[in-house]
Amino acid sequence: MHIAVVIQDRCQFKKCNYECRTYCPPVRMGIDVVVITEKGYPRIVEELCEGCGICVHKCPFEAVKIIGLPEELQEDLVHQYGENGFRLYRLPTVQSGKVIGLLGPNGVGKTTALKILSGEVIPNLGDFNTAPSWDRVIEHFSGTVMADYFLKLRDGDIRTALKPQYVDKIPRVFSGRVKDLLANVDASRVDEVASMLDIEKSLNRDVDKLSGGELQSVAIAATLLKDADVYFFDEPSSYLDISQRLKIASIIKNLAEKKIVFVVEHDLAILDFLADATHILYGSEGAYGIVSQVRATRNAINSYLQGYLREENIRFREWKIEFVEHPPKKRMDLPILVSWPYIKKRYEDFILEVQPGEIKIGEVIGVVGPNATGKTTFVKILAGVLKPDEGSIENEVKVSYKPQYIKPQFEGTVEELLYVTLKDKMSNGFFKAEVMHPLNIRHIMSKEVQDLSGGEMQQLAIALCLGRDADLYLLDEPSAYLDSNQRMIAAKVIRRVMENTGKSALVVDHDVYFIDIIADNIMVFEGEPAVHGVGKGPYNMRNGMNEFLQGVGITFRRDKESRRPRINTPGSYTDREQKARGEYYYA
Repeated sequence: MHIAVVIQDRCQFKKCNYECRTYCPPVRMGIDVVVITEKGYPRIVEELCEGCGICVHKCPFEAVKIIGLPEELQEDLVHQYGENGFRLYRLPTVQSGKVIGLLGPNGVGKTTALKILSGEVIPNLGDFNTAPSWDRVIEHFSGTVMADYFLKLRDGDIRTALKPQYVDKIPRVFSGRVKDLLANVDASRVDEVASMLDIEKSLNRDVDKLSGGELQSVAIAATLLKDADVYFFDEPSSYLDISQRLKIASIIKNLAEKKIVFVVEHDLAILDFLADATHILYGSEGAYGIVSQVRATRNAINSYLQGYLREENIRFREWKIEFVEHPPKKRMDLPILVSWPYIKKRYEDFILEVQPGEIKIGEVIGVVGPNATGKTTFVKILAGVLKPDEGSIENEVKVSYKPQYIKPQFEGTVEELLYVTLKDKMSNGFFKAEVMHPLNIRHIMSKEVQDLSGGEMQQLAIALCLGRDADLYLLDEPSAYLDSNQRMIAAKVIRRVMENTGKSALVVDHDVYFIDIIADNIMVFEGEPAVHGVGKGPYNMRNGMNEFLQGVGITFRRDKESRRPRINTPGSYTDREQKARGEYYYA
């Protein structure tokens, strides 16, 4: 069996000669395998397609995919978004008393699976020409646990609560105070849940004034306030610091003792800590996704990193994601690019103090610490967006700044934005090969900037930042909304650019894996969130990680199989032993 997919987001039929039709061998013999629709998009008739793949290679925009799949997989088709559209095969299993994780790259159906299980989408079982019905779905899954689940879902005997993926869109659909938003869900428990999530100070603030971390916490609070039987958390850690991530993980784990809970999460350390069992989703972005059988989370993550499912004997990625257990790098004796003395910035209700430090030419500085302790404020001071009240940035340098929250204000396509912003770089071979290609920018060139997903917007923002000529690149939370694979690629892209150009970067992020891969040295922020923040360093990685994680109160160990860092259970023997030695990460 082979499937034919036309990704309309990529298809630019006005700029091509319909190569998919022109070069198709059956079309040349008079068989209408590829026809042009009224809207101008090509339609591939799968029943007539020979699967030769010539159209795939001839399409100048990589908008066509012809993929061979096992014939028996057709019986597992759950949902298809129209002819030549995305297909989802199989569904995650429903298990009470456990947190079930979903792990996989963006664009292979994780959110679709959640929408089906939550009742938001009725699966059409591949029959996209007929209105879907729960009766057909229940009959299809007859004799399985899923039939009973969908029967209860149809009859309203199962209530569901879904935390959306993109929390930064909340202000577009709700205006007013946080307290009013939450009271619309369950006014009687607002104070209880707000206390649980430490968002009491946000209750009387307007939703459109909240930071990304605050919006994430409010979205989780609204989900927890719903009296549901099944809870779905789509990327609950985005914009949260590591302390908040662990707190949310503990709350979700407690919730799962009595409820059915599903979680989509790309921070592998948090997924490992949070989920009891995990499904891997694999396939081809925008074309199809397959839900694997459920595994213990440790095994699922290691299989995902390997790109190989041993039990199913399926390789879904040609290369492995590897973690190298390296000793912390020594800080190199390089020329100083920029330095600062003691810096102080005062606000009405917040004070930031930064101890003296420096950034050297050619090094990447990671920045870690709790939210609302001044990391973004310091980045803006370096960028010249803010002026400190005491001290000043010495050795004034040219900076390129990617802010924490990206608002798509440009009216036009990605291609138009790139040519307006980076005209000179668009023909640069290094930039195209080392930035544009690995970040998959070519696949979104024809999309309207306003229509980009969170992950696509993040990749574009990283490319724009790295494409500007600067001495110092400032990237605030570049891993937000990227899947696990994309995070590793983005980290390597940033490192390669710095190594090849001799430029410097300062990167703020909450994903410890990401920081470990990308950073030569590290700055640590601490203090009382929203009241007083203190920035220290840069330190070498060992000292910096120890100081940071000691403040958080957690330790990491290495997985014996994959060598990836794993969070130790608080209070366990390994956790206590590492704390006694003062080794919180490089144990």
